[in-house]
Amino acid sequence: MVFAKKLVLLQAIMKKVIKKCFLLLLLLAFTVTSAIAETPNERQARRMFDQTYNMVFGEQGSTLHYAVNIIGVYKTEGTIWYKGKKSKFIDERYNAYCDGVNYWLANRKKKTVTVFAANDDKRDKYATKFTFEADNYHYHIADTKEGYAITLKAKRGAKGIKEVRAMIDKKTRHPKSLRIKLGIFHTTIRISNFKSGGIDDQLFVFPSVKYQGFEMIDKRS
Repeated sequence: MVFAKKLVLLQAIMKKVIKKCFLLLLLLAFTVTSAIAETPNERQARRMFDQTYNMVFGEQGSTLHYAVNIIGVYKTEGTIWYKGKKSKFIDERYNAYCDGVNYWLANRKKKTVTVFAANDDKRDKYATKFTFEADNYHYHIADTKEGYAITLKAKRGAKGIKEVRAMIDKKTRHPKSLRIKLGIFHTTIRISNFKSGGIDDQLFVFPSVKYQGFEMIDKRS
């Protein structure tokens, strides 16, 4: 019985970590700015990081599939689409649509749709606690068998995510994985089926007909 309670507690913690990791993928879309690198290695690392970032979050749009498995205790996966300020994601429980003005979060299990303003931090309770500012990190790049490993370590006094290790494909410069340090946990997000460009704006339009019968909860002020 004691072991079962500990397992339930660990699973709850893992779910929170997953939400924070997914949040990082969303936060990256709005927080990358230019910076002055300190060494040749850091300049190269930042340049490649920005190149891959632009493939993911540029105006041409992109899509990717992500998967997370934490020591076999908790796992989840889903698909994300980006295009400028617009986004969409589908996972095992939620569907979300953001057209740049409004954000709809559909909980398929509870059959609810909650509507927020697109820039409202209240749509995710972790948004104000786990931030990512690209200029708050030291960058380093290493050539590995798996790909180019770009490590971002937070500068002294920086808040939010403490460390990120991005694995980049050597030929395509596509993202392959993100290893994120959140507190005492290290979590790896595996990325596959990445595509940059050719994303239709219609993907981000909330399909109200699909959610007939769902309870609508409007959180817009």
